Amino acid sequence: MKKYISFIVLFITISAYSQFQNPLITEDEDAQRRWVDSVYSKMTLKEKVGQLFMVDVFSSKPKKDTDKIKKLIEEYHIGGVIFSKGGPNRQAKLNNEYQELSKVPLLIGMDAEWGLAMRLDSTQAFPWNMTLGAIQNNDLIEETGRQIARHCKRLGIHINFAPVVDINTNPKNPIIGNRSFGESKEMVTQKSLAFMKGMQKEGIMASAKHFPGHGDTDSDSHKTLPTINFNAQRIDSIELYPYKQLIKEGLSSVMVAHLNIPSLESRVGYPSSISKGVVTTLLKDSLSFEGLIFTDALNMKGASDFKSPGEIDLAAFLAGNDVLLISEDVPLASQKIISAYYSKIVTEERLAHSVRKILLAKYKVGLHKYKPVETAFLYEELNSVKNKTLHHSLVENSLTVLKNDRAVMPVKNLDLKKVAYVSMGDDSGDAFYQELNKYAKVDWVKANQLSEMIDQLRNYNYVVIGFHKSNASPWKDYKFTDKELVWLYEIARLNTTVLNIFARPYAMLDMLTTLNFEGILMAYQNSEVSQEKAAQMLFGGIGAKGKLPVSLGEDFPVGTGIETRSLNRLTYGLPESVGMNSYKLKRIDSIVDRTLKEKMAPGLQLIVARKGKVVFNKNYGYHTYNKLRKVKGTDIYDLASLTKILATLPLVIEMKDKGIVSLDTRVGEMLPSFKDSNKKDITIRSMLSHYAKLRAWIPFYLKTLDSVTQKPDKKYYRTKSSDEFNIRVTENLYFRSDMRDSLFLRIRDSELRKRLRYKYSDLPYYLLKKYIENHYGNSLDALTQQHFYRSLGANNTSYLPSNKFKKKRIVPTENDGAFRQEIIHGYVHDQGAAMFGGIGGHAGLFSNANDVAKIMQMYLNGGSYGGKQYFKSQTLEEFNTCYYCNRDVRRGVGFDKPQLGDIGPTCGCISKTSFGHSGFTGTFTWADPEEEIVYVFLSNRTFPDSANRKLISNDIRSEIQRVIYDAIDY
Repeated sequence: MKKYISFIVLFITISAYSQFQNPLITEDEDAQRRWVDSVYSKMTLKEKVGQLFMVDVFSSKPKKDTDKIKKLIEEYHIGGVIFSKGGPNRQAKLNNEYQELSKVPLLIGMDAEWGLAMRLDSTQAFPWNMTLGAIQNNDLIEETGRQIARHCKRLGIHINFAPVVDINTNPKNPIIGNRSFGESKEMVTQKSLAFMKGMQKEGIMASAKHFPGHGDTDSDSHKTLPTINFNAQRIDSIELYPYKQLIKEGLSSVMVAHLNIPSLESRVGYPSSISKGVVTTLLKDSLSFEGLIFTDALNMKGASDFKSPGEIDLAAFLAGNDVLLISEDVPLASQKIISAYYSKIVTEERLAHSVRKILLAKYKVGLHKYKPVETAFLYEELNSVKNKTLHHSLVENSLTVLKNDRAVMPVKNLDLKKVAYVSMGDDSGDAFYQELNKYAKVDWVKANQLSEMIDQLRNYNYVVIGFHKSNASPWKDYKFTDKELVWLYEIARLNTTVLNIFARPYAMLDMLTTLNFEGILMAYQNSEVSQEKAAQMLFGGIGAKGKLPVSLGEDFPVGTGIETRSLNRLTYGLPESVGMNSYKLKRIDSIVDRTLKEKMAPGLQLIVARKGKVVFNKNYGYHTYNKLRKVKGTDIYDLASLTKILATLPLVIEMKDKGIVSLDTRVGEMLPSFKDSNKKDITIRSMLSHYAKLRAWIPFYLKTLDSVTQKPDKKYYRTKSSDEFNIRVTENLYFRSDMRDSLFLRIRDSELRKRLRYKYSDLPYYLLKKYIENHYGNSLDALTQQHFYRSLGANNTSYLPSNKFKKKRIVPTENDGAFRQEIIHGYVHDQGAAMFGGIGGHAGLFSNANDVAKIMQMYLNGGSYGGKQYFKSQTLEEFNTCYYCNRDVRRGVGFDKPQLGDIGPTCGCISKTSFGHSGFTGTFTWADPEEEIVYVFLSNRTFPDSANRKLISNDIRSEIQRVIYDAIDY
């Protein structure tokens, strides 16, 4: 008899080795067997029984609670621990303490369905399964599994109780819902398989749950015992479908749910977790599953209400489970199983089967070579930029357009849109609103009464509604209130309305109608990333690719999803998503810190974009050195000479594109008054290349100062506006109306330089401004708005900013003691542009870095942006050509170009096809077609004194540009 028993034990042991198909560690089976044999042979009965238990611990709890686990390790020899709520550093320390105490290394588990953040603070959260279910690229799902596995491994975790393979066919399911990939068995299987493969390739055990299927219930097994009233055929065809495929592909483990399934267990109210018919007959025999089998937590009401502590553990073990998860009383349960062993209810063969499987699992996850968790840099490694980049990509790929009548998404023709945002739900929509405003001027409309809301919205022709519900957990409330449903219906009747849902998709099932909505976007969650990506999609920064993972009535069946395309507008994300290195870019911070500390400028805005994506967008310092107002992204700076390439030049390129002018058009042809001047034969090409003998500038203001006081002469200026003095120079200074023509005559009659060589000059832009305004019969201010800024969504870009923006948003430029005798704030810094009323071809434009980046990206796109072609790329290329390089002139036509030698405007590390410009006030922007880089630097280095040249002498803007190029990884 003893020989027979020994043979059975040996057979079961060999079976366990050969059948436990887990592709975690592929080593010689003899080595695995020797280790398991050596450990098992030295175990007492109590130690063997202890291996069956995995107990829970909260690293957030006091020491007196976490120390209780130590007693279970030392006295009851538990086989594993499942960590719950807490923090990563605390968990790592506890993990090391527990492992040190344990005679046999502990198997560490955790519920990390959407990452460690499901249980731990200070860790990366990935999207919930319902969000992942919308993604069409399963490689992204596999990569998610891999990243989560790496986090688990880094924290000493060996098994992640995921993926959830429940098919959520019941919208009222209170516990699965967002934790499911969806309602399609094929899609759930594909996603689950990808997730599983990702984890197991990284050496972390996956655990499919909740067997045989918790998706079609309307109750929570944590609180009660849910009933599954389907016949065995239905369960086999739907609920078991994912398990069959995952088991074939090497699934490591399965977690058995607490469910009442009459078709599978004849005993009334008998939980599936302790049913031999479910665990052994169905899972092990019918499905041929040979990996580890875990019970769901035995302290859940679905199980604990059925039998008393200890008894349910024994029942679960006898049913065929290997690991008893979260027993309510390990000492009692251990004693029950030992007593059953001596009573021959539990045989040696049965015990050996599970214990050896557990030990083999420990070997496969590397516990035969156990090493403690290294706590150094733990936070940093669990929160890497790579993880954030993946998170962004997942959200971006999940966005699902359910309805898009008349192609209202993405938003086109911004110049014709007046956009309102209405927030609903009980969570914040701030990130959504802020991101919307990066694309267009969007007003947040609020009202206490529906009638008030309707009255306000009549002033808009495009309404964006954001329904924001808590993103704290997948179980939070997701429904519209009755009031919100009424408001939705009435608002949607007014005009073009797009509904954005940042909540569980099932929220739509309560909607009265969707007929009045032209557009519906499903964003699934209300995370900041989801809000930002939804706004980017809405305005055409990115396209929508997702498909609905569940059915939402007849109008929106599972799989619904209308793809949209990008309109080549800027989008916003992380450097790694475009082949740049976040850590290298951080060197910019130290350069800027030095800039501010050494008072090279009081503050600045800085943007870096690559491949159409803004990946570095920061604001530093203050408006002035009194540090009363911090620089914000919506603040606007005097762009100085950037005006040349952002206002005048695009209009000239457009005119060339339309055949109105050519690069060889002469000044005498454009301006009749110059036909007999010494400038009549100067061409657009030569003067915009700064190779035309023109003087650098004319200090018009000097002759308008009192010769004694050196202050504005009353002959030319007044402190109040009148018909005679109506050219506004500053807040309380007005220039004589008839002087504008006189100033222009000075340009016409000015002498040319004697030698033809490179000399930077402002004068061409006075001439071009005159010509453009004469041709169109309108001001440069109005023309730039009509032709470019409004349709670009450059709503922060304008001449005469004091007429359009609050003063607190405008950064002052200088305390001007040489001319205007006051702080220049809200008015152009350049003296010549000021004397022409603040609108100059060479200066006068104000903007923020984000808007400048839009215009530069339009150039980089070959003249296209937001679905509109402003001019042909070939035409733009003519202006981005250095025609006089062989004569030591580096300039293009209007654009500055990289230096030809060692000294120049750039870092010297950029392509020759790149172009840009710098401004006197401390501004700079550059674009590089080859690396697809846009760089914007805006500052007021001239405050309080333009004689401060530290920013220039330290070459700060070029130093930052070098860092940008050093940060390119591919």
